[in-house]
Amino acid sequence: MANENAADLELFVLTGCPFCRKVLNYMDEHSISIPIRNVSEDEGSRNRLVEVGGKLQAPCLFIDGKPLYESDDIIAWLAEHVA
Repeated sequence: MANENAADLELFVLTGCPFCRKVLNYMDEHSISIPIRNVSEDEGSRNRLVEVGGKLQAPCLFIDGKPLYESDDIIAWLAEHVA
């Protein structure tokens, strides 16, 4: 679901991460489509995650450029603001 009034969102994930998969499954189940940055495959995204978020941890949802970590927190935010 694309929401024109939604915050600027980006989801940073790592290949093989079960917590990332949990968030991605939730997004699939609720037809949520936001840009996904795979830090395992994209050095630029990996560098940006560390520069902005201060650490290489995924999943991480950037909300208007501010990081939100932890899969349950990300899912709760998505449920409240996007789904």
